[in-house]
Amino acid sequence: MLSRMPPQAYIDQGWFERERELFFKPLWQFIGLKMMLSQHNAFITRTLCGLPIVVQNFNGELRAFENLCVHRQNPVQTLANGVRPLVCSYHGWGYGKDGAPDNIPFEAEAFRYPPEERACLHLQRFALETIGNLVFINLSSNPIPIGEQFGADFLTSLQECSDAFDGEVMLTTFKMQANWKLAYENLRDAHHPRYVHARSLYQKVKFEVNIDEAGLAAFKNLEESTANDRSTTMSRLRSFSNGGPDTPMKEVLPFSWHDNVERYGSKDWYYNWLAFPNLHIASGGGYSFIIEHHIPVSPDRTDMMVHYVTAKKKRRYAASPAVLHAHMMGAERVLREDIDVMQNIQKQLHPGAPSARLGDYEFANGSIERWYLDVMEGKIAL
Repeated sequence: MLSRMPPQAYIDQGWFERERELFFKPLWQFIGLKMMLSQHNAFITRTLCGLPIVVQNFNGELRAFENLCVHRQNPVQTLANGVRPLVCSYHGWGYGKDGAPDNIPFEAEAFRYPPEERACLHLQRFALETIGNLVFINLSSNPIPIGEQFGADFLTSLQECSDAFDGEVMLTTFKMQANWKLAYENLRDAHHPRYVHARSLYQKVKFEVNIDEAGLAAFKNLEESTANDRSTTMSRLRSFSNGGPDTPMKEVLPFSWHDNVERYGSKDWYYNWLAFPNLHIASGGGYSFIIEHHIPVSPDRTDMMVHYVTAKKKRRYAASPAVLHAHMMGAERVLREDIDVMQNIQKQLHPGAPSARLGDYEFANGSIERWYLDVMEGKIAL
């Protein structure tokens, strides 16, 4: 089947800017891990849809704000993560959990704001939800309920999975020179591992292409349908996120540190969760996890922030940092194999490039293309 996606969807700046407004801002996006925000005044900063965001812990309550001091637009928090009050380092303005300044040094002497102007001073706040150890935010002024985007069963699965995460986290970032959609098309492709990952992941997990005939038939019926009512729109959106046991593993090699953690599940399976549009979680056997956060930066750049954690510790053990480092190095090999392919595709795309030819096994990508283009063309609104 011919892909509906024009090359402009991957390379055009104007398309990318419309995508931010029509697609990303109305949707709930993963932003970070709750374990990294466990202390009072712990924070993380990210840039989503071009907006600088800070998520801050106020005595156990997480709040998300635009990370710009209302005085002179200096970032209030300047590091990617840390533990520090929400205080701007430029002129010392401090902010409380409502986003309003609770301390302006020399306010009466230097600033002299009239009461009505003083009352308007506050950071822009964004909606925030936690699902287990996963933190999501929504940039819309009228966010949809998070359950409309993901569905109750999937949210339960995400919570159970992320509740198994340990609090020790290793984080790295890949600056991928490719469009974010290429990453998600790749993540839904069970056919490529035998070629791209032949000497790495495929040695442990024998991914098979099993076509869901019922799903394929439903997709073909959808192609002939013109229904774009709200209920249909959100039902289709929920179908794009799924996860849990994916594929049996050839074997899970035993390591001594396995005895120190509470394994997620009891099967020798490769677990795989995809929360559309910007989160991927994977685990080989339930002993450790990688959590990928995909952040679109431009049409041809995606920052992939990857968190590495083990399952929750039963007891402390001295080798835990080394375990995480080994986990990171093994996962990095697979990630770089995928990144190389996606960057090669991106380099060759041009306005007149031919559309992709999808196989029947790629009907899920075809379904998402149809829905995504309906959003971008204004046929449906979120």
